[in-house]
Amino acid sequence: MVHLKTAEEIELMRESALVVSRTLGMIASEIKPGVSGLYLDKLAETFIRDHGAEPGFLGMYDFPNTLNISPNAQVVHGIPNDEPFEDGDIVSVDCGALKNGFYGDHAYTFALGEVAPATLKLLEVTKASLYEGIRQFKAGNRVGDVGYTIQHYCESHGYGVVRELVGHGLGRKLHESPEMPNYGKRGRGKKFQDGMVVAIEPMINMGTRRIKQLRDGWTILTADGQPSAHFEHDVALIDGKPELLSTFGFIYEALGIESDEEKEFRHNVPAS
Repeated sequence: MVHLKTAEEIELMRESALVVSRTLGMIASEIKPGVSGLYLDKLAETFIRDHGAEPGFLGMYDFPNTLNISPNAQVVHGIPNDEPFEDGDIVSVDCGALKNGFYGDHAYTFALGEVAPATLKLLEVTKASLYEGIRQFKAGNRVGDVGYTIQHYCESHGYGVVRELVGHGLGRKLHESPEMPNYGKRGRGKKFQDGMVVAIEPMINMGTRRIKQLRDGWTILTADGQPSAHFEHDVALIDGKPELLSTFGFIYEALGIESDEEKEFRHNVPAS
C-alpha cells in the first residue's frame, strides 16, 4: 500500500532529507585517500545527532553502523571498516536519518584522487541516469517508466543494471511501497499520484549486472570484480511534477563544484 503524504508531511520529509544532504556534504570534506570508513561513520553519527535526528540505518535490520560505505566493486550495503581508502578509489556513501518521524535516505559515489577515466565515465552516466529517471516520476506515468528510462540509458553505454536491489517508497518507514526498480517496461507498475515520495537509486556496474554477497550478510559485490556506482535522491510528486527533497549541493560546495543539475526539480522550495 502506498502512503500518500500531505504537503505538511512532505516538508517534514524535506527536513529529514536535508539532514542526510548536510551529512554527505560533511563527508565530502573529509573523505580522501588514507581515511577509513569507520572514521567517517563516527563523524556521521555525531553529525546527525547534533542536527536533531537519529541515524536511520544504525540498528535497522541489525545493521551495525550509521553509513553504508561501498568502495570500488562493492555495489551497496558495505560495512565501514578501518582499512584506509586509496588514491583512485570510488566510494559509495549511503546515509539515512530519522527526524520528526520521517526518514531521509540518499547516496553519492565519491571519486578519490586520480580515478581512471573509464571509471569516471561510469560515475557520470550513473548520476545522469538518476536524473533521467526522476524526469519520468510525473503525473500519468508508472513505475516502469522510471525503470525503463534508467535501464535504457545505462545499457546504451554498455553498463550492467543491477536487478536484485531497487529503490523504494519513503516515509515513516525507511522502505515503503512502491518498489522502484532501475529496469522495467514502459506503462507497467504502480501509477504515480501526488503525495508519493520515493527514493530513486540507480546501482550500475561497469561490467556484468550480476552480483554476489559477502559472508558478512550485507556487502554486495559485482560478480566480475569491476567497479559499481550508486547515486540516490529523495523525490516527492507535487502538482504532477517531481520535487527534489534531497540535494547534492552541500557535496558540491565542499568539493568546489558548480552545478545547476537540480534546478529543474525545485519548484516548491519554501522561502527562507
